[in-house]
Amino acid sequence: MTGNRFWQLDHHPKGNDFAAALSLREENLAPLAEGEVRVRAGWLSMDAGTRMWMSPRTDGYQPPLPLGSKMVGLVLGRVSESRDPAFPVGTLVRGFGQWADYSTMVPALSGLVALDDSVADVRQHFGALGMNAWTAYVGVKEVAAVKPGEWLVVSAAAGATGIMACQVGKALGARVVGIAGGPAKCRFLTETLGADLAIDYKGEDVAARLAQIEGGVHAYFDNVGGPLLDAVLPNMAHYGRVAVCGMVAAYDNDAPLPGPARFDQVLMRRLRIEGFFIPDFLERGAEFLPLLRQWYEEGRLGVPFDESVGLENTLVAYDRMLSGKAIGKAIVRVAGDA
Repeated sequence: MTGNRFWQLDHHPKGNDFAAALSLREENLAPLAEGEVRVRAGWLSMDAGTRMWMSPRTDGYQPPLPLGSKMVGLVLGRVSESRDPAFPVGTLVRGFGQWADYSTMVPALSGLVALDDSVADVRQHFGALGMNAWTAYVGVKEVAAVKPGEWLVVSAAAGATGIMACQVGKALGARVVGIAGGPAKCRFLTETLGADLAIDYKGEDVAARLAQIEGGVHAYFDNVGGPLLDAVLPNMAHYGRVAVCGMVAAYDNDAPLPGPARFDQVLMRRLRIEGFFIPDFLERGAEFLPLLRQWYEEGRLGVPFDESVGLENTLVAYDRMLSGKAIGKAIVRVAGDA
């Protein structure tokens, strides 16, 4: 029987102490049931939203992961065994599996999709051709309804989704402001991504910088919530739109945080605020891909990877993502021949 290493959620993490909450374990893989597919992980995606799955909160966007379960996450790899004719052995796939060498999935329940392995860097199926790009596109184009010439502000702009949101905004003709932590990230935003303005929230007064934008901010792509949302709201233009994609500032709390202190600006400036969650749009992936693929091939859309090597280093990669040490998409390379 084939051995399998996997990360198990043993306890709800306290803050970002993941080493005390998860353990690396081993098992022998059981035979597949009818309709199941087994995927050998090439890479694992490190995503901030999974932090909510580790908490005991029942008011999140999906139920918490039961203690004693394998940690769930997005997997990119190849089918190693299959009892579903739609996914033959060797197929490059992406889906919600486990932090493990091998993930056993039911395609209809895990969002499993077959992928084009002719892409120069197949990791971009986690980037420009994946859910981070879908999230950015839906958030910027549809939820925030950005128009050419408008000012778009993006928080966590040097993270995977933030980078994509900046690039989608530029592709749609917006003037883009990226908010990130530290001079290196801000230089990346302006010099590499072509953002019109970058604000270092660790060293600058975000509200004061935004107040210099004549006419105000038309659209805000919010990955963070918390104090940054309070800095943006008073600097929105009338009839501005806020697309709420993430709440990183609140993910490590087991209880809900208070709402924005400047919520009065929603009325004063007639703002529209809408939350959105990309699994609600999974069935539209084929609709997004042609344009995203075009932008990728034109060099207008892409993401750098902060890659850690080895399943045993998953928690290191996860911490790099959540603590802001990474620029771009944090991933774990699991299989050496991926």
